[in-house]
Amino acid sequence: MSPVDSGWRELAISRRAEAADAPAVADVIIRSRRAAAGAIPAAVHSDAEVHEWIGAVVVPDREVWLTEDADGRPLAALVLDDDWIDQLYVEPAVTGHGLGSQLVELAKSRRPGGLQLWTFATNTGAQRFYRRHGFIEAETTDGAGNEEKAPDIRFVWAPA
Repeated sequence: MSPVDSGWRELAISRRAEAADAPAVADVIIRSRRAAAGAIPAAVHSDAEVHEWIGAVVVPDREVWLTEDADGRPLAALVLDDDWIDQLYVEPAVTGHGLGSQLVELAKSRRPGGLQLWTFATNTGAQRFYRRHGFIEAETTDGAGNEEKAPDIRFVWAPA
């Protein structure tokens, strides 16, 4: 029986990540980025560097949410940095089943004044996802300002 068939979505819980959750958050990000190969540029940091950054900077200094199934397995991660969705990643095996949408709604509830985010210009799936959630394109760049040096798009959401 797949996780989808077993009703895991109803049992998935999102909670604030703590220091001990940093490895799980990093692993979700790493696996999700690998699964998105072709839609997004290759990572410019090693897995060890990602783990270090998540543990030393992201979890202590940003608002991090971890979604887990009923058995405590990590399914998705959301990182909010002021009014930015800095990171939003879902485990590849459960992508497309509503967890990302739940996290966007959580982000909107946490930042009712509005949100913004960047997505790579090549990531058309993410662009469709964010547009479905009311985000609109605000700016495009040639990528000079990001580590991957890949063209990107800034999206914004403002409450109605």
